[in-house]
Amino acid sequence: MKFLDNNGELPSRYFWRTTQQQEIDYIEETPEGLRAFELKWNPNRNVRFSKTFLNAYTIAETAVITPDNFESFIGIF
Repeated sequence: MKFLDNNGELPSRYFWRTTQQQEIDYIEETPEGLRAFELKWNPNRNVRFSKTFLNAYTIAETAVITPDNFESFIGIF
């Protein structure tokens, strides 16, 4: 969030959950659409984004963030 703010990007930020406990951990709303992220500690875990979510919204990007790739996600290159 700090990286985005420092670089003049101010997306709206959300999380999403249904009554059936399907969830998306972190969502950013940008002019290009929604960017949905699942945050997982285990990089080998199989992750599927909820079909309910994907069918309900226009998604610009989905990604799984793990300890292996979090640095690029938070802006450390």
